[in-house]
Amino acid sequence: MPDNVYIKNRPATYEYAIEDRLEAGIVLTGSEIKSVRNGKVSFNDSYCFFSDGELWIKSLHIAEYVNAGYAGHAPTRERKLLLKKKELAKWFAKVKEKGFTIVPLSMYVNDKGYAKLQIGLGKGKKLHDKRESTKSREVDREIKRYLN
Repeated sequence: MPDNVYIKNRPATYEYAIEDRLEAGIVLTGSEIKSVRNGKVSFNDSYCFFSDGELWIKSLHIAEYVNAGYAGHAPTRERKLLLKKKELAKWFAKVKEKGFTIVPLSMYVNDKGYAKLQIGLGKGKKLHDKRESTKSREVDREIKRYLN
């Protein structure tokens, strides 16, 4: 079992301008946490939404654990995120504003063995912002090349 499980959602920072970040717990079943520890997580089209004052994540794909037997799980089921009420209220007010959304940024297993999800409050980038991000990334690469 790898100690450092860290799965990153790379397209999230390209598609969204992240303004705030939070670490949230996530409610998982036994076969799901075993798949997370094996790194079998995909963030494709996943997003967070509010329902009855609680924050949920939708379309987060956690592959079925091979040795789960009859106690398996649905790979893309909705999962509850665990946050403090104050944090939930603050982010709920922000999401009501125009253009804000909550996107998952990364998932990891902490020292205690719990799965944690880093979520970000972001606004969608326009095309020119994406071009600017790509250009700055290429400039950074060239600088590193010259320094080495």
